[in-house]
Amino acid sequence: MDIQVKTLAGEDAGTISLPDATFGLEPRADILHRVVRWQLARRQAGTHKSMTRGEINATGKKMYRQKGTGRARHSDKKAPQFRGGSKAHGPKVRDHAHELPKKVRALGLKLALSAKAKGADLIVLDSATVGEAKTKALVSQFKALGLANALIIDGSVEANFAKAARNIPLIDVLPVTGLNVYDIMRREKLVLTRAAVEGIEARFSGVKAEAAEAEGEAN
Repeated sequence: MDIQVKTLAGEDAGTISLPDATFGLEPRADILHRVVRWQLARRQAGTHKSMTRGEINATGKKMYRQKGTGRARHSDKKAPQFRGGSKAHGPKVRDHAHELPKKVRALGLKLALSAKAKGADLIVLDSATVGEAKTKALVSQFKALGLANALIIDGSVEANFAKAARNIPLIDVLPVTGLNVYDIMRREKLVLTRAAVEGIEARFSGVKAEAAEAEGEAN
């Protein structure tokens, strides 16, 4: 698959060939759903918790005598049915993460890239560098390129470019090691630099794949 390469100024900078094995697959919503659900589950804090009877600071004295009152048998006021008592079957601190095979995760990333390419929502830039960290100038360049809601991926993000882009709404900038399915799908456009394309090819060809995958999916 050949695609036109642009500069930040909107000028043509040749073409680049994208591998069909990564950018030419037929999108599958079920795989994308599984990977996004896996990512979001890993991000979930899981720190919600309610107090048990043993954690409530209250007297342990029996409410009233066991027999002869005609009322139900109770011990102390920390029972769930009483105001100020514990919560029955309440949430506990836990990890929401679940397992997903590496092959499915890798396939999900390829399908996300292919979905952007097939929908004409993929743009390749020659480079993502600016002389000064000026947000106003970068907004004008993005407007000329038609970027209002986009994820920009570079091999290693330049400091000036990152500073200029971080205050622009609906624009995310990530290094190629942070590339993940959720961030791709939540933005309308995907912008890759030449260095990012090379990094993606290296990632799927096995060069530093384990380190890149671990760092990217942890986001």
